[in-house]
Amino acid sequence: MRTLLFPTTCGELFQLLAELPESRIMAGGTDLLVSLRTAPPDQRGVICLGRIEQLSALVLEPDGSVSIGAGVNFSRIMNDPLLKERYPLLSQAAATVGGPAIRNMATIGGNIASASPAADSLPPLYLLDAVLEISAADDSRIIPIEQFILAPRTTQLRPGEIISRIRLPAAGRWDLHYFEKVGRRKSMAIAVASLAAMIRLQDGRISAARLAYGSVAPTVLRCRIAEQALVGLPLDAESLAMAAGIVRETVRPIDDLRASAVYRRTVAGNLLQRLNGVTLTTPTRNH
Repeated sequence: MRTLLFPTTCGELFQLLAELPESRIMAGGTDLLVSLRTAPPDQRGVICLGRIEQLSALVLEPDGSVSIGAGVNFSRIMNDPLLKERYPLLSQAAATVGGPAIRNMATIGGNIASASPAADSLPPLYLLDAVLEISAADDSRIIPIEQFILAPRTTQLRPGEIISRIRLPAAGRWDLHYFEKVGRRKSMAIAVASLAAMIRLQDGRISAARLAYGSVAPTVLRCRIAEQALVGLPLDAESLAMAAGIVRETVRPIDDLRASAVYRRTVAGNLLQRLNGVTLTTPTRNH
């Protein structure tokens, strides 16, 4: 029988982690509870983060950046007016996380800590230059998300540490925000490939592009070669087809039970080509 522990402050949490270093940490539980069902029985406790108010804050900072507590769930991210206005890409991705019940439980911190190549929040967070606040009992550190995730299910998180906040720099002007994932079924699918894209236009041509893919490499893949190739071109079918060819040569997918590497490679390019004709969404510029 596992003991469930419910600290209400980060101070209580770190005290428990010091006393019970082998305990498991649970945020929303959508990932951990599944693994515990199939794991051999053990006596390790489970420390639940859901009652720690500090981890549920969502704050607009004076410099225009936004701080999202690691315990904020995806329903809130999907619906929060501030995030929808300034970071629509993240809100779009949040809407694809499971069904309503899963979104009410799953947290952004847990999604990041899982370090799954298929995690829906990761491609948008890479493009938004998210940085993570990693907290321990006596210290904290800041790590860009691209440096935090090292490999599938492997991060820079040390024993006694938690992801406490996700910081998004002040949003710049982007004319297109797009997230899409492809799975084996339409609802609540784990992505076999996903794309997050941000495009800026000037005088009818692409002045900047950001592209990040999930499920086509060991970690989220920024396709910078394709990004650079798009600059100066119109946002049309011909330009996107050219860049899609670069993407198919760049991604590093694997075969698994959900899809073959060949299929993932094809889908990665197809997702980029779907940007042709997407409605432009320019958020209000921050001041």
